[in-house]
Amino acid sequence: MSAPAQPTIRPLDHLALRGAEQASALVLRDGPLNYKDLRDRVARLAGWLESRVPTKGERIASWAAKGELTCLLPLAAARAGLVHVPINPLLKHAQARHILADSGARLLIGTSARLAGLQPGDVPADCAVLGEDEALDLAKSAVPMPPSEADPDDLAAILYTSGSTGKPKGVMLSHANMWLGAQSVAGYLGLAQDDVTLAVLPLSFDYGQNQLLSTWFAGGCVVPLDYLTPRDVVKMVERHGVTTLAAVPPLWVQLTELDWPAETAAKLRRLTNSGGALTVDLVGRLRALFPAARLFPMYGLTEAFRSTYLDPALVDRHPTSMGKAIPHAEILIIGDDGAVTADGEEGELVHCGPLVAQGYWQDAERTAERFKPAPAGSRCGGMAVWSGDRVRRAADGLLYFAGRRDAMIKSAGNRISPQEIEEAALASGLVAEAVALGIPDERLGHAVHLIVRAAPGASGVEAELPRILLKELPNFMQPKVIHWRTAMPISPNGKIDRPGLYQELAA
Repeated sequence: MSAPAQPTIRPLDHLALRGAEQASALVLRDGPLNYKDLRDRVARLAGWLESRVPTKGERIASWAAKGELTCLLPLAAARAGLVHVPINPLLKHAQARHILADSGARLLIGTSARLAGLQPGDVPADCAVLGEDEALDLAKSAVPMPPSEADPDDLAAILYTSGSTGKPKGVMLSHANMWLGAQSVAGYLGLAQDDVTLAVLPLSFDYGQNQLLSTWFAGGCVVPLDYLTPRDVVKMVERHGVTTLAAVPPLWVQLTELDWPAETAAKLRRLTNSGGALTVDLVGRLRALFPAARLFPMYGLTEAFRSTYLDPALVDRHPTSMGKAIPHAEILIIGDDGAVTADGEEGELVHCGPLVAQGYWQDAERTAERFKPAPAGSRCGGMAVWSGDRVRRAADGLLYFAGRRDAMIKSAGNRISPQEIEEAALASGLVAEAVALGIPDERLGHAVHLIVRAAPGASGVEAELPRILLKELPNFMQPKVIHWRTAMPISPNGKIDRPGLYQELAA
C-alpha cells in the first residue's frame, strides 16, 4: 500500500503572511495588531535575534506570561533559524534551571518577576539573560529579516513535558510538525478570517501554542488572556466577540458554574477540549449553556501534537468517544502481539505520520522507548510514537480511552511526573519515603496525593513539608493531600505497594 501524498509545507514563520494586511491578528494590552503590524514585528524581532545569537540552531528560551514576546517568539525564532524553548510561566526556579541546562539555551528572555526568582546556578554560564521589555525595545530598531526558506525538517521548538518518571523531557518539533498541526486544526475546526480565538491556555503547551498557530493559519485574530478568575473569560468573550475557546475539563467545570448572559454565550461558535476527557454530565452542561457552539472533544500527546477529534455532530450520541484521527495523522490500535487489533479489542494507541515529533532532545534512551518504526499495518511508515494509552476501536471506527500504561498524573490539564514530586519531598530531608499518586477528582480530573513517611528524628514535619514544596514546586504540582504514615505497605517484590496505596485512596 502506497504512503499518502505529502501536503504542501511552509517554514513556520510564514504563518504571519497568511492574513489580510489590515485584518486584526493579535490583541495586546496596549492595542490590537493587524497582520501588517504582525509581519513587521516578527521580522524585526527575528532580525534582532539573529544579531544577538547568530549561530543557527541555538536555543532561545522564554519565561514570561502571555503577551507580545511569547506570541511572536515562535515565529521570530523560527525565522532567525533558532529553536524556541518556552518555559511554563507557572514553573519555579528549579524546573527552569533544568530546562535551561538540558536545552543548552544561549539566551533567556523573561519578565522581571520571574527573572528575580532565579537563584545562583539556575542559569548556565553561557546563557545570557534579558528582560522582556528590554528585548522588545531593542527589536524595534532592528533590521527586519525577510521570510525564511527553512527546511521543513529543521528543528523549530523544544517543548518540555513531564512523563511518569524523571525530570521533564524536551520534545523536538520541526517546522513541518508545527505547520501541519496548524493546518490540520484550522481545517477540521473550520476556522476563518472572521474568527477570534481567546487564548487562555499556556503557550508553553502544544495545545496552547496551537491556539495561535491554527488561528493565524486561517487569517483570524488571537486575544491572549492570563485569566485570574473564570469570570474574566466571560468578560473577554463579550468584549472581543470571541468565537473560539479552547480549554481543559477543570476550566470547563468552572465556566459552566457561571451565569453567562445568553447573548455572550451565543458569540461562541466552537469549543475545543483536550488535556483530559469530558464526562457525560459536563458534555450535557456545555451543550445546554452554549447551544450554538460546536463542541470538539480531542485527544493528543506532545510527542505527536494532536491525534484524534470527535465530530461535533456525534457528541450527543457518543459523548465518551475520542473520535477518529485528525487530518495528517494515522492512528492505529496495536495489541500485545504487535498487530492491529480487532474491533472492540483493547490495545495501545500508536500515532504515525508527519505530525510525529523528532524525539526527545539529547535523550536517545527515552526516545527509543517511545519512538519506534511504524507497525506493519501503517500506511505512512517511518517513525511512530507509542502513546502508552490503552484504547479500543468500535465497529464504526470511533475510539474509546481505556486507561494509561504508566503512572503519569494528569491534573487540571497538566502532565505531572510523580517522581518529580517525590524527589522534591525527599530532598527536603524531612521524609524517608515518598509516593505521589493521581487520585480521581471531580474538578481536577486527578488530584495529587502524596504519601510520606517521616525521616527518623525529624520534628515539625507536617507543617514544614508543605512550606518547602510550595517553594520548590509549581502550584499545579502541589499535593492536594499529604498522608503521613509510620510505615509504607510493601509488595511481594519488596517495593512500595503503589497499586495498593492507590486502591486504598481511590476507594
